[in-house]
Amino acid sequence: MSTETPLYLQVADDLRALIESGKLQPGTRLPSVADINKKYGGSNSVATSAYKLLVDEGLVVSRHGAGHYVRSQETPTLLVRRHRKRSDDSLTAGAAAEQGMVETWRHDSTTEQATEPVAARLGIPAGDPVMHTSYTYLADEQPVQLAESWEPLEMTGQSLVVLPEVGPYAGVGVAARMRVLDIEVGEPVEKVRARMATRVEAQGLGMSPPGPVLSIERTYYDQATGRAVETADIVMRGDRWVNIYGQPPA
Repeated sequence: MSTETPLYLQVADDLRALIESGKLQPGTRLPSVADINKKYGGSNSVATSAYKLLVDEGLVVSRHGAGHYVRSQETPTLLVRRHRKRSDDSLTAGAAAEQGMVETWRHDSTTEQATEPVAARLGIPAGDPVMHTSYTYLADEQPVQLAESWEPLEMTGQSLVVLPEVGPYAGVGVAARMRVLDIEVGEPVEKVRARMATRVEAQGLGMSPPGPVLSIERTYYDQATGRAVETADIVMRGDRWVNIYGQPPA
């Protein structure tokens, strides 16, 4: 029985040694598949398998259409999501800016029919119209959080707050927008758990390989009637965020 090391492992070993020795610095573009084939021989699958192994080990980043690069091993700056009582702002808003980073977000709103899970969380019949908004939050142009939000159109449909990110009340947070409708929401109810990112989430958050995330199911309620006015699924990079609940006495 042959004990010869598979060629793709030899390629991976050679590249790993260069990376770990510092001869290949973070951000360095690695040899193309064609260059590896020229040096080692074999088929494209040799280089592809070697890079897949190094990506899985967290040493290499694969950028679609741009090749493979040595991954930075620096610990990223943690972002703080601080829960403030009676806050009118998003719990994420300002977190990056307070730490000297440029904070931006992308959004897209569409009218949809509520799925059964969303309808159950909002306390409305399945199929009722809702405003669905998708968010990608960025710090220094790097994605750090995803969110999917739903609001019943029966409540907001005839008002200026119907589009969360358009109009005079754009981007001010759920509590402030609901106050325009004379609704006080108080603190949201959040269910938080840790899990591994899905492939789609990892792609949206720039995580290669996929890593842990904080998954939050959040719902705001009208304090007077108990009716849910907004529910959201939030996914936060586990290596970038810390959630702080409560605060010490002044």
